[in-house]
Amino acid sequence: MQKTLEELALLTGGRVSGDASAVITGVASIEDAGQGDITFLADKRLSGFLASTKASAVITGAEAAGGVNQLIVKNPLLAFSAILDVFRPAELPQPGISPKAEIHPGAILGSGVSIQAFAVVEAGAKVGDRVALFPGVYVGKNAGIGDDSVLYPGVAVREECRIGKRVIIHANTVVGSDGFGYVREGAKYIKVPQRGIVRIEDDVEIGACVTVDRAALGETIIGRGTKIDNLVQVAHNVRIGSDTIIVAQAGIAGSTSVGSHVQIGGQVGVVGHIKIGDKVLVGAKSGVVHDVPDVQVLSGIPAIPHAEWLRAQSVYARLPELKKRIQELEEKIEALEKKASAG
Repeated sequence: MQKTLEELALLTGGRVSGDASAVITGVASIEDAGQGDITFLADKRLSGFLASTKASAVITGAEAAGGVNQLIVKNPLLAFSAILDVFRPAELPQPGISPKAEIHPGAILGSGVSIQAFAVVEAGAKVGDRVALFPGVYVGKNAGIGDDSVLYPGVAVREECRIGKRVIIHANTVVGSDGFGYVREGAKYIKVPQRGIVRIEDDVEIGACVTVDRAALGETIIGRGTKIDNLVQVAHNVRIGSDTIIVAQAGIAGSTSVGSHVQIGGQVGVVGHIKIGDKVLVGAKSGVVHDVPDVQVLSGIPAIPHAEWLRAQSVYARLPELKKRIQELEEKIEALEKKASAG
């Protein structure tokens, strides 16, 4: 595979500064790039690499000094992603059904599907056109997988759950596990039946080892275009809006509603039965314990407006000093009180 820099400019809607006929044969990071490679500069802090990089071209957001060919675009990382897809396209399996897969006669399969060894598709399940089920995938009774979706090894989609079109689910994620619902009877906990489903809308991507619990009744919903990182827990009856980002090890408790265009940082905990509005940003390791209106930036445990949290953090670092000063003031007040009572 080789492309001229001019061809890549046409692909990305950019313009060339330098030799438009330069031949590009690969992609690499700016630190590791060599002759024939194209790289990108999305962070101004790395601009020093422009003078030293051995890359044949650099994707930038604005022309910069450096003596290297540049492809100038509005969004360098987006352009780099498009070019990376040209030189290293995703490798999906060819259509076909492995003789080692187990397909129930009552399952409905679309055209061009790829179902690999030890995948299981149960009765009544519907698998859409061009779906790829990697080894060990389980699709439960009456579940549905939309067109062009990819389920990597070990993914389980439990009975009745619905997966939209162009959904990507990474290895060992479970969709439709039972919600964590119990009622206490004396000293025992009795399981509350979980009879709802999970509905994942179009263009969602879910990382590895994520758990999305089925609703007790109704639906747990992940909205269109939402992206979920590895090791996230989404509890029963949670509803997540569109184009939301949830980063690794976050957990959302039952019956909470999360809006659209929300960003939830790593290891954030969200309690149940609250509502988080649209365009909310929650910093890593925060604990959200109450409703949050639209367009807020929160940090801390419990989560408070980020600016307030920064002021609180500045005080936290001085607590030993402040404690010592308070003790000294208490001693002075006590001495003054003794002197006054003696007089």
